[in-house]
Amino acid sequence: MSTYDDDNVQFDFFDEPETQEASPRRRRPGRGGSDGGEGPKRPKQPTGVVPLLRLAGLVALAIVLIVVLVSWIGACQGQSKQAEYQSYMDKVAQIARTDRQLGASFAEKLVAGTLKQSQIQTALEQYAQQEQQAYDQAQRIRPPGPLRAIHQNLVNAVALRAKGLAGLANAFANPADMRDATTAAQALTAQAALLQASDVVWEQLYRLPATQQLKSVGVTGVVVPKSVFISNPDLVSARAFTIVYNTLHGASTGGTPGGKHGDQIVSTRALPQGVDLSTTSPTTVKVSSDLAFQVTIENSGDFQEVNVPVTLTIAAGSGSPIVCHKRVLVIQPAQQKSVTCGNLQLPTSAFGSKVTITAFVGAVAGEINTANNKAVYPVFFTLG
Repeated sequence: MSTYDDDNVQFDFFDEPETQEASPRRRRPGRGGSDGGEGPKRPKQPTGVVPLLRLAGLVALAIVLIVVLVSWIGACQGQSKQAEYQSYMDKVAQIARTDRQLGASFAEKLVAGTLKQSQIQTALEQYAQQEQQAYDQAQRIRPPGPLRAIHQNLVNAVALRAKGLAGLANAFANPADMRDATTAAQALTAQAALLQASDVVWEQLYRLPATQQLKSVGVTGVVVPKSVFISNPDLVSARAFTIVYNTLHGASTGGTPGGKHGDQIVSTRALPQGVDLSTTSPTTVKVSSDLAFQVTIENSGDFQEVNVPVTLTIAAGSGSPIVCHKRVLVIQPAQQKSVTCGNLQLPTSAFGSKVTITAFVGAVAGEINTANNKAVYPVFFTLG
């Protein structure tokens, strides 16, 4: 048997490799050199500059947005203010328009010469009621804040008109006020003075201050309406009311007026051609859709005349003549006034042959010489 040395016995069941140390990672050579060293580094910006630039940009953007927002809000407020003032003035314009129409109707009734005293009184009472309604309407209007005090003057103007019309109606109804021409003229003139005062209040205490206020608050494009009730002060003069009284009561109380009275034809002009007709030779008149004739008269007397009738007649062919009636409400001595006749429907017979146009002004009370009250013009019509 073999003997084995226990000390030399080795049991190598597994062969394990020897442990090696990890070799260090080699660095890639830098771009700046070939010897494997690091290349030059970029200079670094200070760490606080970039955030500050970003912050400054945000602040600038915020400022721009705020400016745009403020401008937009201001524009909206300006439009809102403009609309507020325009809405207010539209309501005022309704009152002004109604009063202007009422004043024109008042003047026509006063000098018509065809109404009885009771009819004039009734008409004045109706006008006073309408003006009272305008007064109530004016009080209900809510003006913008800066115009509240000024608006009260508008209300006062309308109140004067209502009071003046009611006073005139009462004067016509009062026998004591209408006992003679002089007393009637005094009573009626005193009440009519309120109507004239209303025009002054509207213009001087309302329209002009309101216009200035609009400028001071920066509102443009909004117009403060005018309002004139008495378009011609001569309509409510003592002379005019004396004539009204005498017309109402006839010659038994007024008689034939003394002094020089009269009116005359001055000229007749074709419009829009702008040519004056001649009484001695034919005038060629161009016919267009807006053809009209303007008749001018003059007060050739020494006194104011009211409700003067003017008539224009166009006689063409065998058909019925075209007749236009107009009135001059008031005319002073030596004053000239014109009336216009338009919307003329000329027949076919008016073309190709001579036509006669006659202008006539009616005689006034006390007029003696009527030779110059009529003018006759030969005319030829042609298509313009």
